[in-house]
Amino acid sequence: MIKILAFAGSGRKDSVNKKVVAVAAKGAEEAGAQVTIVDLESFNMPMFDEDLEAKNGMHEGAQQFKQLLIDSDGILISSPEYNSSYSALFKNAIDWASRKIEGEKPLEAYKGKVAGIMAASPGAMGGMRVLVTLRMLMENLGTMVLPNQKAVGGAFTKFDGNGNITDPATEKALKKIGSELVETLQKLKA
Repeated sequence: MIKILAFAGSGRKDSVNKKVVAVAAKGAEEAGAQVTIVDLESFNMPMFDEDLEAKNGMHEGAQQFKQLLIDSDGILISSPEYNSSYSALFKNAIDWASRKIEGEKPLEAYKGKVAGIMAASPGAMGGMRVLVTLRMLMENLGTMVLPNQKAVGGAFTKFDGNGNITDPATEKALKKIGSELVETLQKLKA
Protein backbone atom coordinates (compact mmCIF):
# COMPACT_ATOMS: atom_id res chain seq x y z
CA MET A 1 0.00 0.00 0.00
CA ILE A 2 1.18 3.52 -0.81
CA LYS A 3 1.98 5.55 2.32
CA ILE A 4 1.71 9.31 2.28
CA LEU A 5 2.65 11.88 4.91
CA ALA A 6 0.62 15.10 4.77
CA PHE A 7 1.24 18.36 6.61
CA ALA A 8 0.90 22.12 6.41
CA GLY A 9 3.67 24.62 6.92
CA SER A 10 1.48 26.56 9.32
CA GLY A 11 1.21 26.21 13.07
CA ARG A 12 -2.01 28.22 13.38
CA LYS A 13 -4.78 26.35 15.14
CA ASP A 14 -7.38 27.25 12.50
CA SER A 15 -4.93 27.24 9.58
CA VAL A 16 -6.51 27.23 6.16
CA ASN A 17 -3.42 25.37 4.89
CA LYS A 18 -4.19 22.53 7.32
CA LYS A 19 -7.70 22.40 5.87
CA VAL A 20 -6.37 22.45 2.31
CA VAL A 21 -3.89 19.61 2.84
CA ALA A 22 -6.64 17.56 4.51
CA VAL A 23 -8.72 17.82 1.32
CA ALA A 24 -5.77 16.66 -0.80
CA ALA A 25 -5.19 13.84 1.69
CA LYS A 26 -8.81 12.75 1.21
CA GLY A 27 -8.14 12.51 -2.54
CA ALA A 28 -5.11 10.31 -1.85
CA GLU A 29 -7.13 8.08 0.48
CA GLU A 30 -9.90 7.75 -2.11
CA ALA A 31 -7.19 6.63 -4.58
CA GLY A 32 -6.16 3.85 -2.17
CA ALA A 33 -3.30 5.31 -0.13
CA GLN A 34 -2.74 5.21 3.61
CA VAL A 35 -2.37 8.85 4.66
CA THR A 36 -0.97 10.19 7.91
CA ILE A 37 -1.68 13.87 8.58
CA VAL A 38 0.59 15.54 11.11
CA ASP A 39 0.81 18.97 12.71
CA LEU A 40 4.39 20.27 12.66
CA GLU A 41 3.78 22.12 15.93
CA SER A 42 3.21 18.81 17.73
CA PHE A 43 6.87 17.79 17.27
CA ASN A 44 8.03 20.77 19.35
CA MET A 45 11.31 21.11 17.43
CA PRO A 46 13.74 23.81 18.57
CA MET A 47 15.23 26.06 15.90
CA PHE A 48 17.87 24.02 14.13
CA ASP A 49 21.41 24.84 15.24
CA GLU A 50 24.45 22.63 14.56
CA ASP A 51 25.88 23.46 18.00
CA LEU A 52 22.64 22.30 19.62
CA GLU A 53 22.68 19.16 17.49
CA ALA A 54 26.33 18.47 18.39
CA LYS A 55 25.59 18.91 22.09
CA ASN A 56 22.28 17.04 22.35
CA GLY A 57 22.04 14.96 19.18
CA MET A 58 18.93 14.74 17.03
CA HIS A 59 15.94 16.26 18.79
CA GLU A 60 13.36 13.57 19.66
CA GLY A 61 10.49 15.33 17.89
CA ALA A 62 12.65 15.98 14.85
CA GLN A 63 13.59 12.29 14.71
CA GLN A 64 9.91 11.30 14.92
CA PHE A 65 9.04 13.63 12.04
CA LYS A 66 12.02 12.42 10.03
CA GLN A 67 11.06 8.77 10.58
CA LEU A 68 7.54 9.49 9.29
CA LEU A 69 9.10 10.95 6.14
CA ILE A 70 11.44 7.97 5.75
CA ASP A 71 8.53 5.55 6.14
CA SER A 72 6.40 7.34 3.54
CA ASP A 73 6.41 6.94 -0.21
CA GLY A 74 5.07 10.41 -0.87
CA ILE A 75 4.39 13.76 0.74
CA LEU A 76 1.54 16.25 0.54
CA ILE A 77 2.47 19.78 1.61
CA SER A 78 0.35 22.91 1.88
CA SER A 79 2.26 26.06 2.66
CA PRO A 80 1.32 29.55 3.68
CA GLU A 81 3.21 32.35 1.95
CA TYR A 82 5.37 34.50 4.20
CA ASN A 83 7.10 37.27 2.22
CA SER A 84 7.04 35.19 -0.98
CA SER A 85 8.46 32.11 0.77
CA TYR A 86 7.57 29.40 3.29
CA SER A 87 7.28 29.69 7.05
CA ALA A 88 10.11 29.30 9.55
CA LEU A 89 8.18 26.40 11.14
CA PHE A 90 8.19 24.52 7.83
CA LYS A 91 11.85 25.25 6.98
CA ASN A 92 12.97 24.28 10.48
CA ALA A 93 11.22 20.90 10.25
CA ILE A 94 12.70 20.28 6.79
CA ASP A 95 16.18 21.21 8.03
CA TRP A 96 16.02 18.89 11.04
CA ALA A 97 14.81 15.99 8.89
CA SER A 98 17.67 16.56 6.44
CA ARG A 99 20.28 15.76 9.09
CA LYS A 100 22.04 12.41 8.72
CA ILE A 101 22.53 10.16 11.70
CA GLU A 102 24.71 7.06 11.82
CA GLY A 103 23.43 4.25 9.63
CA GLU A 104 21.36 6.50 7.35
CA LYS A 105 21.94 7.55 3.78
CA PRO A 106 22.28 11.30 3.15
CA LEU A 107 18.86 12.96 2.77
CA GLU A 108 17.12 9.63 3.31
CA ALA A 109 13.90 11.39 4.33
CA TYR A 110 13.63 13.06 0.90
CA LYS A 111 15.48 11.18 -1.84
CA GLY A 112 13.25 9.04 -4.00
CA LYS A 113 10.06 10.55 -2.57
CA VAL A 114 7.35 12.26 -4.62
CA ALA A 115 5.51 15.34 -3.38
CA GLY A 116 2.30 17.15 -4.22
CA ILE A 117 2.34 20.81 -3.26
CA MET A 118 -0.29 23.46 -2.68
CA ALA A 119 -0.71 26.78 -0.95
CA ALA A 120 -3.59 28.79 0.48
CA SER A 121 -4.04 32.44 1.31
CA PRO A 122 -6.85 34.92 1.88
CA GLY A 123 -5.37 36.96 -0.98
CA ALA A 124 -6.26 36.58 -4.64
CA MET A 125 -2.98 34.87 -5.58
CA GLY A 126 -3.50 32.10 -3.03
CA GLY A 127 0.14 31.83 -2.04
CA MET A 128 1.26 31.19 -5.62
CA ARG A 129 4.73 32.70 -5.05
CA VAL A 130 5.60 30.24 -2.28
CA LEU A 131 5.06 27.32 -4.65
CA VAL A 132 8.15 28.34 -6.65
CA THR A 133 10.46 28.30 -3.62
CA LEU A 134 8.78 25.23 -2.15
CA ARG A 135 9.26 23.28 -5.38
CA MET A 136 12.90 24.37 -5.60
CA LEU A 137 13.64 23.37 -2.00
CA MET A 138 12.03 19.93 -2.25
CA GLU A 139 13.66 19.13 -5.59
CA ASN A 140 17.07 20.21 -4.28
CA LEU A 141 16.60 17.67 -1.46
CA GLY A 142 15.99 14.89 -4.00
CA THR A 143 12.18 14.83 -3.94
CA MET A 144 10.31 14.75 -7.24
CA VAL A 145 7.51 17.34 -7.18
CA LEU A 146 4.43 16.73 -9.29
CA PRO A 147 3.91 19.29 -12.05
CA ASN A 148 0.29 19.87 -10.99
CA GLN A 149 0.01 22.25 -8.03
CA LYS A 150 -2.74 24.43 -6.57
CA ALA A 151 -2.79 27.94 -5.11
CA VAL A 152 -6.09 28.53 -3.30
CA GLY A 153 -6.95 32.23 -3.37
CA GLY A 154 -9.64 33.68 -1.13
CA ALA A 155 -9.13 30.58 0.98
CA PHE A 156 -11.04 31.81 4.04
CA THR A 157 -14.23 31.87 1.95
CA LYS A 158 -13.79 28.28 0.70
CA PHE A 159 -14.50 26.58 4.04
CA ASP A 160 -17.48 26.67 6.39
CA GLY A 161 -17.35 27.22 10.16
CA ASN A 162 -16.69 23.51 10.73
CA GLY A 163 -13.68 23.42 8.40
CA ASN A 164 -15.51 21.69 5.54
CA ILE A 165 -14.70 22.81 2.02
CA THR A 166 -17.61 24.56 0.32
CA ASP A 167 -16.16 25.24 -3.15
CA PRO A 168 -16.57 22.20 -5.45
CA ALA A 169 -13.97 23.35 -8.01
CA THR A 170 -11.31 23.85 -5.34
CA GLU A 171 -12.20 20.52 -3.71
CA LYS A 172 -11.83 18.74 -7.05
CA ALA A 173 -8.44 20.38 -7.77
CA LEU A 174 -7.05 19.55 -4.33
CA LYS A 175 -8.28 15.96 -4.39
CA LYS A 176 -6.72 15.61 -7.83
CA ILE A 177 -3.29 16.46 -6.39
CA GLY A 178 -3.77 13.68 -3.83
CA SER A 179 -4.95 11.14 -6.38
CA GLU A 180 -2.21 12.07 -8.88
CA LEU A 181 0.38 11.55 -6.17
CA VAL A 182 -0.94 8.04 -5.54
CA GLU A 183 -1.13 7.22 -9.28
CA THR A 184 2.44 8.43 -9.83
CA LEU A 185 3.76 6.43 -6.87
CA GLN A 186 1.93 3.30 -8.08
CA LYS A 187 3.55 3.66 -11.52
CA LEU A 188 6.99 4.18 -10.00
CA LYS A 189 6.60 1.09 -7.80
CA ALA A 190 5.38 -1.11 -10.68
